[in-house]
Parts: sequence; C-alpha cells; structure tokens
Amino acid sequence: MRLAQDPQFPRWLEQVTATGGCAHPVHLSGSTSAYDAATGELLHHYDTSAEPGERLSVRCRNRRASVCAPCSRLHAGDTFHLVRAGLNGGKGVPDAVREHPRLFITLTAPSFGPVHRATDGERCRPRRTSHTCEHGRSKSCGAVHRSGDPLVGQPLCVGCYDYPAHVLWHAHAGRLWKAFTDNLYNHLAARTGRTRAGLRRAVRVSYAKVAEYQQRAAVHLHAVVRLDGADGPNTVPPIWLDARTLAFAVHTAASAVHLRTPYTPALGEYDLRWGNQLDVRTLRAFNDPSALSDDAVAAYVAKYVTKGAAETAAGLDHRVEGPEEIATAPVSPHVRGLMATCWRLGALPELGSLRLQPWAHTLGYRGHILTKSRSYSTTYAALREERAEHQRGADATEAGDTTTERHWRYVGSGHTPGAALIAAGIAEDLAATREAAREALAVAPGGALGTG
Repeated sequence: MRLAQDPQFPRWLEQVTATGGCAHPVHLSGSTSAYDAATGELLHHYDTSAEPGERLSVRCRNRRASVCAPCSRLHAGDTFHLVRAGLNGGKGVPDAVREHPRLFITLTAPSFGPVHRATDGERCRPRRTSHTCEHGRSKSCGAVHRSGDPLVGQPLCVGCYDYPAHVLWHAHAGRLWKAFTDNLYNHLAARTGRTRAGLRRAVRVSYAKVAEYQQRAAVHLHAVVRLDGADGPNTVPPIWLDARTLAFAVHTAASAVHLRTPYTPALGEYDLRWGNQLDVRTLRAFNDPSALSDDAVAAYVAKYVTKGAAETAAGLDHRVEGPEEIATAPVSPHVRGLMATCWRLGALPELGSLRLQPWAHTLGYRGHILTKSRSYSTTYAALREERAEHQRGADATEAGDTTTERHWRYVGSGHTPGAALIAAGIAEDLAATREAAREALAVAPGGALGTG
C-alpha cells in the first residue's frame, strides 16, 4: 500500500517492467552525459536525482532460474543464439560454417566407486554371489530404481567411495579439457600424416562447451566442436579433414589425457583422466536425418545453463562459510560428503592453489557453466549490446559521433517483500504475454516459431 500511494509509483513500475520483473535487481545511483565529439556540446544528460529513491534499477543477470526466472530466460535466449551462430552462422559468423565438420561430444568423469543407478526396469547392480566390502556393506543391489528415486547416484558404500579423487577431478576439469584440445591437434596431425606445426597452420579447432552434473554429482562436459581453416570461421578447412577423421581423433585424444595432481603427504598423487563413456555425434549437415540438428543442440545447451543447484541436485547456489553450514545444507548425504571433502582438502597447503574451500558449494568445480573458444561465435557482451541498441531505437544510431561520461555507484540490490510481490506479478504478466504471442505466431498462416 505504501508503494502504491507513492507519487512516483508509476515511474517505479516502469523501472520494474524495464527489468522484466527481475527478482533481485541491482540499484545504481549516478549520471550519464553525452557530448558532441566535434563541438563538445551537451546532447543528453541523465541522472537519478528524479528517480524513485534517487536510484535506477537494472537486471541482476543471474543465469539460474531458481534465483531469478526473468533474467535466466534472457540468459537462455542469449546462449541459444551464441551456440546456434557457431553452427549455422549469423551474429558476425559466416553462413558457410554449417558446411564445416562439426561434432557434438560428451566427455565424462571416470568412476570413483559404484553408485545406485536407474535402469528402466532392470535391477541396479545384481550379483550371483553376495559379497560385502571391507566396511560390511553389500557390493550388490537387486532393487529396481526408477527416475527420481533418491537413492540414484548415491554410493553403495560411502567408505569405499573415493571422495578425494572425485573432488580433485572436478578441480582439474579445466586443465583436463585444455589437455584434450591440445591433444586433438596432435592426433589430427598423426591421423592425416601432417606435422603438428603444419596442421596448426592449416586448421583451427573451435568449440563451445557446457558443464553438467550427473546424478552421481560428477561433472561431464557437452561440447560442440567445429573445424575451421587457418583464419577461423571465415576460411574453409582442408578437404582432407572431415567429420569422420575428427571423430576418430576425438576418441584417441581423450583417451590419451593424463594429469597428475600435486603431491601431498596425506593423499599422495592421483592420476586423472577422462571416463570411458565418450559420446561423439555428427551434427546435421546436408539434411542428413541420422545426425543431430543444430537447433536441438543449441536449445539443449540453452536450457541447461539456467538450471540451479536445486534442479541438478549437486551443491548449492551460494558459497559456504564453514563446516557447520555444510552439515546443515539441504543436500543429499553424498553431496554433503563431497562438500566436506572440499573443505578438508582445501586446508592442505599443497592444494591451496585449487581453492577448494571457496568452491565447496560446487563440489570443487570452479569453471564457468559455459565457455567457448574465441573464434567460435559471438559473445554475451555483443548480444547484450545489440539488444540495448535495438531497445534504444533509431535515435541512438542517428546521433552521430559522441563522447559519453558515466559516473555510477552501487547503492543496493533486491526488493522489499511488498515490492517483490509486485515484481513477481509483472514477470508473470510478461511471461503470459510472450506465451500468447508464441501461440498466435504458431497458428498464423505461414508463421514460423523459433526457439530461444
């Protein structure tokens, strides 16, 4: 009621609507001034002195739907166009890339111990004889686990499960990927009879990858891999390199990766490698019905990047401050064990560079959810700037050469409880409007409904 009775309530509603009903907006105070670059004349000035609370609200840009659904939807759309541009062209990428060799690959973590699994009607881990481990737990499981069963992904024996190896593998996942891409050049050279230096002068490997947690709380990586010519997507790769050759090199390059962890008196050393489950699929080219479609891959990646910890059942969406918070975290016993292992190993001086304690909430994995090579496609920043220019309209493009001075400072974030209710209603209204527009477009004559 206090908000609704405020004389500036209409302007506050405009701000909230402009953020799409963001659940946790960032509040800024300051000014922006635009000057004619030639004459120094002041063309435009804006400051927050006349705004409600003398501040301007902007989106939080959080990718997780569990944290902010409106911003996660926008992030998913940007991700879809970023991945799709690297497959089909557009957004500064030539259309010819759709004819380059392209694969969708999945690299998994190795086994750290047997876990319960969903088997679509079959028994989990049957054995003819009943054996127990050194901790007195059975090595078999004759139960049938359906999807959603809380036991799926949990170790058969917590004592036998190698929690340190799991955590250290997560901490080195970025280096494992780097070793894989480096190996890929070497194995492509060996496969085609070229020297390593000669192949690097003729070929560039571009990629975009997304990290996903399996039910056992181990990260696996989905990646789009594309072969370009020496100068990136603007050049065609050599004719002696095709998708089949690339797929063969992916298999051999992944199996050849080995990394050693830093030595510690408490743990010794671990030899890290990729798991045996490696999936390689050719992306659709020349209307091949047996291959994956580009849009399906882009939509899958875009959907996954918005998932939070609650949806993946792995870790938390925020950092933890100590073992007490880990002990009371709303996670499964298996995930709690991994977080506790991160905290314990993070105290070892030899492993300090891995920053396991600050990343205990992600089980030691500290990489971005989505990363790409520089030449794969456009960037999130470019997509946001393109959207901002579209929203500013034609007046911004006709203003000519200008110089801009900006002076902004952070003054807070989030909503009061009453404001949060109104913002949630605005977000729901905008979502309903988008859905209605989609349905109208789908039934319109000649209408085409896109993804993202």
